[in-house]
Amino acid sequence: MPTSRRIERVRTVLSLRQPDLRVVLESAANAHNASAVLRTCDAAGVLHVHLITPGPGAWPLNAAITTRADKWLDLHTHASLGECLAELRRKKIRVAVACLEEGAADYETVDFTRPTAVVFGNESEGVSREALERSDIRIRIPMLGMVQSLNLSVSVGVILFEALKQRRAAGLLGRRRLSPRECERLRGRWLRTDDGSGDGSPET
Repeated sequence: MPTSRRIERVRTVLSLRQPDLRVVLESAANAHNASAVLRTCDAAGVLHVHLITPGPGAWPLNAAITTRADKWLDLHTHASLGECLAELRRKKIRVAVACLEEGAADYETVDFTRPTAVVFGNESEGVSREALERSDIRIRIPMLGMVQSLNLSVSVGVILFEALKQRRAAGLLGRRRLSPRECERLRGRWLRTDDGSGDGSPET
């Protein structure tokens, strides 16, 4: 039976979820990094994470890395990038692609208060040409060192917390973004699946 403290924590976390700020992982090759991304998404108030996978079972999660953050996210699997982007466009969500291309916009100049899904690519090869060609905007994280790339989970964290900073400044964290129906659905699921073991569950 959830405690009153746990129920209140769930209510608070749901009031801060950003349903129109999404992450798309395009064929991430490292399960460790993919699991770390889910933990970062939960911390940044993201609810929806889209996984491009060729088949079931292609995304093994490491509970020691996620700290079971996947329990507090809505994970969507897609057989192809095209299928994923079609769903996002039906929801009128802009598609931004994180890349290393010259000419891509500095991530700090991008308006993340708009409904946005950010596509992150494979750790070794980056995003696909298809993702670049079908994006609405290309963004990059400027780097000053000799190595011109960041770990996947670090890149996700840098961009998501910039988005969170912008949304806080715009007052988007001061009002609930989820519909009453969505809040009730998630509240029921979170409290029903919560085993109270402290394995990353929303608790203070």
